[in-house]
Amino acid sequence: MTIRPIRVLGDPVLRTPAETVTSFDAELRALVRDLLDTLTGEPGRAGVAAPQIGIGARVFSYGANKALGYLVNPRITARSGQQDGDEGCLSIPGLAFPTPRAMRVTAEGFDEHGEPVTVTGTGLLARALQHETDHLDGVLYIDTLIGDARRQALRAVRSAFRPAAAPGTRPGS
Repeated sequence: MTIRPIRVLGDPVLRTPAETVTSFDAELRALVRDLLDTLTGEPGRAGVAAPQIGIGARVFSYGANKALGYLVNPRITARSGQQDGDEGCLSIPGLAFPTPRAMRVTAEGFDEHGEPVTVTGTGLLARALQHETDHLDGVLYIDTLIGDARRQALRAVRSAFRPAAAPGTRPGS
């Protein structure tokens, strides 16, 4: 079992659109195993995208509503309804903000052998599919927030991810 470390806000891989997978080979199968191990290796995780473990490939794992799996080169093909609720991210640890998402989504992609896969989910699974697909486009959930939620999130992120002052200096100097 290989649980890979999660990259956090500030790492450029999280803001870079991932590359389309073109080789359905042993390297891809190893990446899928690592994504699933990283997802299931810690409780409470609903998804892990390849960029979150430092790999710029369009692949993610998901685990919600008793569904566990992964998608290669996913795209959301249908959305309906709306759900509200707090959303968090392993790459922005300790923070969660109200994030509107579609209540039901369908995502299409491929398995590790290049065979087509379709996943339809509601509630938490729908949220996870949307969240992880965003990661593959270099988008974090805080980027989707608007109004007061966005202002609160940006303040919290600035506070939580403020670089430490160098020894012998004052903050802000």
